[in-house]
Amino acid sequence: MKPPYDITPKILRQVSSISEKIGQVKANYLNKQPPELRKKNKIKTIQSSLQIEGNTLTEEQITALIENKRIIGPQKDVNEVINAIKVYENLNSYDFKSPTSFLKAHSDLMKNLISSAGKYRTKGVGIIKGSEIEHVAPPFQNVPSLMKDLFSYLKNDNEIALIKSCVFHYEVEFIHPFLDGNGRMGRLWQTLILMNEYPVFEFLPFEELVSQTQDDYYKVLAVSDKCGKSTVFIEYMLGVIEKSLERLFDYNNRILKSSDRLAYFMNMGKKVFSRKDYMNVFKDISSATASRDLKKGVQLKLFKPVGEMNKTKYIIE
Repeated sequence: MKPPYDITPKILRQVSSISEKIGQVKANYLNKQPPELRKKNKIKTIQSSLQIEGNTLTEEQITALIENKRIIGPQKDVNEVINAIKVYENLNSYDFKSPTSFLKAHSDLMKNLISSAGKYRTKGVGIIKGSEIEHVAPPFQNVPSLMKDLFSYLKNDNEIALIKSCVFHYEVEFIHPFLDGNGRMGRLWQTLILMNEYPVFEFLPFEELVSQTQDDYYKVLAVSDKCGKSTVFIEYMLGVIEKSLERLFDYNNRILKSSDRLAYFMNMGKKVFSRKDYMNVFKDISSATASRDLKKGVQLKLFKPVGEMNKTKYIIE
């Protein structure tokens, strides 16, 4: 059964705008981001997603844990980060269409945090804000069938991946299939759904913007609950995704280096190419910059030049 939501004019505009930006990502060689940016964004993703759940560790402390250094902090917070690091370092090991993989990811994410890690809840739960009940989740007996239906929806290739990822995220929050870890699982699985279609999302920290607009995040969840459909939440999350892509362009324009261009070009599978071929990929660099890049590539023995001047070809062995 398809989860309830409407396709509004705003959603159509957002999908169109995001699709254009993803086209720019491909055109401007941003699918495979520089290592420096990948590491920075992974740290932002982990810190932001856990901060939403009350984790107090800073980006500097998370960086230290990634580098296997000791830090001082609450043991629960440290365990959460260590688990998240392992999960986000192995994103490609999870199958976004598989309920079994979903449970495995929850087990990995919540290891040593709750006794029911990797298992659907076996009792009723609700969300309380202040003195009021904000949300009462469906009865625990319904969770397995609701999640089965949700994964059936994921497998429908006629649905737009951008929208599908938002719907899944919301429905996990609504169903609340676990005693704890539902929020981080919803955000994690949205990343998996998106990166299956668009590789750039593996290192795009949209969780950072969710963390920065946390009040809006919970507000649209509550509005969607009251409406009985995820439309408002979809609009919010698409806005977050679009802003995250804009930040990627801004950051990348500041830090892209010759080594990043060479690494990207080497992964394209070309065996023989010219400077013109190189510049056709990197359309915003000058001929002088291209020549410096290629000279560096020769010095690093990434390829060897054959011929002279404008007729020079480069061969990757």
